[in-house]
Amino acid sequence: MATKKGPEKKRARAAAKKPKARAATRGALAPGDKAPAFALTDQTGVLYNLADHRGRKVLVYFYPKADTPGCTVQSCSVRDARAALGKRAVDAIGISPDKPSAQQKFDAKYGLGFPLLADEDHAVASAFGVWGEKSMYGRRYMGIVRSAFLIDEKGRIEGAWYGVSPKDTVPEVFAVLAGRCQ
Repeated sequence: MATKKGPEKKRARAAAKKPKARAATRGALAPGDKAPAFALTDQTGVLYNLADHRGRKVLVYFYPKADTPGCTVQSCSVRDARAALGKRAVDAIGISPDKPSAQQKFDAKYGLGFPLLADEDHAVASAFGVWGEKSMYGRRYMGIVRSAFLIDEKGRIEGAWYGVSPKDTVPEVFAVLAGRCQ
């Protein structure tokens, strides 16, 4: 096995030290776990409570900031899949730390048509284990780690995807709904 030398070795060491966006592993949810209860205000001022969705499955996805490229891709893919999700009795809810007014502009701009909840103090994100350390351009900060959860009719986690790609959120959910492993 060849060993790395000189600049190559330095790059490998630097890459190993570089923190990646991730949720804290403590408290991470897995299939079978009870979903944390929450009540948050949506983009129109309506208070949404997870318990109100008992008897239906719910796709809850967390995104860092409304109307940014990745969040737009993720939200528009959920919007485009709403009819197919509805046929499988799955509601969709997006959550970010944005204010309701920012959520409302985001919804209006892209015609999303489903609840976008404001978790301004990131308490719900913390409960789901998606509030974590992130790094961009060498700067470390706390924020939402893009994640998604499929919650079953009884309020239990059926699928959990931490650090999910914006374009993979919907396909991952449909894979679980089709009975394929996550």
